[in-house]
Amino acid sequence: MRFVRSSLTLALLASLSLTGCAPQPESADTKQTSAPAEVAKVVDPIVYATHEHDVRDDVFYFVLPDRFNNADPANDNGSTELEISQGGLDVTSKWAFHGGDMQGIEEKLDYLQNLGVTAIWMTPILRNQAIQNTGFAHHGYWILDFTQIDPHFGSNDDLRSLIDAAHKRGMKIFFDIITNHTADVIRFEECHNPDGSFKEGLNGCEYKSTEQLVAGDTYSTFIPDGLENVKTPAWLNDPKYYHNQGDSFWQGESALNGDFVGLDDLRTSDPFVVQGMIDIYRDIITEFKPDGFRIDTVKHVDLSFWEAFSPAIVKHAKSLGIEHFHIFGEVYDGNPAVLSRYTTLGQMPSVLDFGIQYATADFFFKDQASDSLARLIQNDDYYNDADSDPTLLMNFLGNHDMGRVGMFIQQAQPEASESEQLARNVLAHSFMYLSRGIPVIYYGDEQGFTGDAGDVDARENMFASQVASYNDNDLIGTDATTADNNFDRQHPLYMSFAELSKLRLEHPTLRYGFQQLRNAESMTTEISNDRVLAFSRVNPADMQEYLAVFNPNDTAVTVAVQSYGTYQPVFAASGFAQTADTVTLDIAPFGYALYRTEAPILAAQPTAIALASQYADNQRIKFVYDVKLAQMADLPALKVSTYLVDERGNKSLAAEDYTSTYQAIVPPRLLLNTAALEVVVESPSGTLLTEQFEFDRTLLDAIEVE
Repeated sequence: MRFVRSSLTLALLASLSLTGCAPQPESADTKQTSAPAEVAKVVDPIVYATHEHDVRDDVFYFVLPDRFNNADPANDNGSTELEISQGGLDVTSKWAFHGGDMQGIEEKLDYLQNLGVTAIWMTPILRNQAIQNTGFAHHGYWILDFTQIDPHFGSNDDLRSLIDAAHKRGMKIFFDIITNHTADVIRFEECHNPDGSFKEGLNGCEYKSTEQLVAGDTYSTFIPDGLENVKTPAWLNDPKYYHNQGDSFWQGESALNGDFVGLDDLRTSDPFVVQGMIDIYRDIITEFKPDGFRIDTVKHVDLSFWEAFSPAIVKHAKSLGIEHFHIFGEVYDGNPAVLSRYTTLGQMPSVLDFGIQYATADFFFKDQASDSLARLIQNDDYYNDADSDPTLLMNFLGNHDMGRVGMFIQQAQPEASESEQLARNVLAHSFMYLSRGIPVIYYGDEQGFTGDAGDVDARENMFASQVASYNDNDLIGTDATTADNNFDRQHPLYMSFAELSKLRLEHPTLRYGFQQLRNAESMTTEISNDRVLAFSRVNPADMQEYLAVFNPNDTAVTVAVQSYGTYQPVFAASGFAQTADTVTLDIAPFGYALYRTEAPILAAQPTAIALASQYADNQRIKFVYDVKLAQMADLPALKVSTYLVDERGNKSLAAEDYTSTYQAIVPPRLLLNTAALEVVVESPSGTLLTEQFEFDRTLLDAIEVE
């Protein structure tokens, strides 16, 4: 499909420029229409004076170094000395190495900074086994040596140079790390030949359960000749530190103990392994001073591992002066009840929010009702605990495993014009940027990349590609293909992301504010209420409300939402009117609007609190509160804190909730020594209520205590 700048596309480009949306005075019962805007242009990004800032102030860019930019062809074949980490270059194969490196990323820091990126997350860059039975390690997830950068990507000095250059710009560098497994080296006599190849008729090793092991049915391990000492540190070469139970089939205990597609699965319940991995990544932080870690395959590691690992790593980083070191994990699951296990019990500061990825695709691409997005926002309470909350979640719309936003749109809307695809793409990203959590751009999405599927089919080159299956893709918003260099700063998606980044970074509430779903009434007959979405963001620091309304339909819609003050446009609707208790917005097709109140909203006055219910659900205990108010309010703007009180009267904070319905969702382990709950309700006006409630301990009998 050739990219044609249709009237819809031009209107979209015009809407991307925030310069035409300056706040204008308005009063109740007045009609306000946004002025025409100029066609979008590249904006001056917000540049931080230092990289030492809160992670919620960041916009992330997730990149595979091998596929981004090749600045040094001399390292394209990897090591010149170690055969196990050399070779694999084939620029015509989507599976193989293509040559991108650390120098290539450093060379494009201007491009990324002008996109509004403040943090770069790279797939693993430590030295890999370059070629295995399952392909080539262009992705970096087959680590042999935890002390050296993979020579395909450059040297340790090249990595230091990149980090130094980024830090001088106020940008951060995040490493993708692995604790679940190492490269596929260990073999089993029962299914492998002496040279390490599979026996005839086999292409894997059947998983053996713990019950089988107890009965004596085990695999006999061996390491092929010449590979006995290929891993660093040396303890990683000893099979006793691995499960050795065969291949995972992704269910039951095999998800924890099985080899991840053949990769050697570490025994992460072993205290020696726990301390060994802590030591490895402490050393990495000491040597390179990264700003944080993304952790791979988190749910395939024992939960007890994370309880020790996460605090130890953060403590070490802080001891070196890295005050804002951040960790987020990959838990491949869309259920907040599952994801939040790792931020509460696992003491991990954050996780990638797969839930928002799934729900965004349903609403913005598949034209489904807003139910899944509404449930997602309402379930944010799962993440509230003493040291983390939903504002720390990592928002994303596509990645190197699942596939790209462009592909999801094209699959869901195969008959959509290119301008509609572009509009849907921008709108979904707008939702990602304006929602609670931290936005993550998947490299190439800002250039309209689409891909054909997940995995290697979503890992196109940004530099000129020679992969035929990449180069025949129809990119969104451009006539270019992946056979071209794709660092176009005039691409409409690049420009829109730059504008969104600046918008988010100019307004602290969009970074720190809690998110409350709002009741939005569609006044347009052919569009139902569940095909529009409205939410508020409110920062407890200043109590100014930001109201966001989204229209994912191909026709304009008029939406009515209850008002809590006098609103000014940040990103104006095509039409706006306000009365004493209602704001009415006309939202263009595939459009959104963002408004903020001129003054802090008037918080509700709490008069009483009761424990409405307590029950077991999703391996948690839920405490739901009934907060009586002096006046009805859809947006009460209260803070409800739950403390656990033991027999001696000692108190520990369990959760803070800023959004109604007010509740605390507590892992049962934390309740073992709890005698009562103390609940504190605070209003910004200064009103304070405190009540203690009995805890029904019989609830613990019906739930497994992790």
